[in-house]
Amino acid sequence: MDLSDVVAKRYSVRAFNDQPVSEAALKSILETANAAPSAGNRQAYEIVVVRDAKRRRQLAVASHEQWFVAEAPVVLIFFANPERNRERYRERGVSLYCLQDSAVACAYAQLAATALGLGTCWVGSFEDRAVSEILGAPASWQPVAILPIGQPADKPRPRERRPLSNLAHHEKAGSE
Repeated sequence: MDLSDVVAKRYSVRAFNDQPVSEAALKSILETANAAPSAGNRQAYEIVVVRDAKRRRQLAVASHEQWFVAEAPVVLIFFANPERNRERYRERGVSLYCLQDSAVACAYAQLAATALGLGTCWVGSFEDRAVSEILGAPASWQPVAILPIGQPADKPRPRERRPLSNLAHHEKAGSE
């Protein structure tokens, strides 16, 4: 499957069956996230892998009761780690680059999971403090995204996208 096919097949999965995610698949997903570009190759992010059912339920509650988070057999939590950027990039590295790095790594993981026939849903609605406490994260880490991964129990629905003429602006904002 080429990248265009992977991107076209990706959709937000909010129902998972109980089939486990293999260690080989999880390793491949994590390796792909690790290969994501980052500012100065500082990789200013951390990934917590959660398989424990109780902890997944706690994360679902912290995610405003998005119960599909608990249904997924594996949940990845992407944290920005600003300390990895502080010395080299100062304030911009702390306030922005680490967030970008985390988001890119999560997107790579999401596409890797799709390429393996697994489903994901990027979860951005959650209580930061609760997520950090559930996972014992240091105070300096900022949760950026929760990515449940598993075999989809639903079917993709057609989704409309903005036409490029409305999305891409050439040479100047607002131009066509």
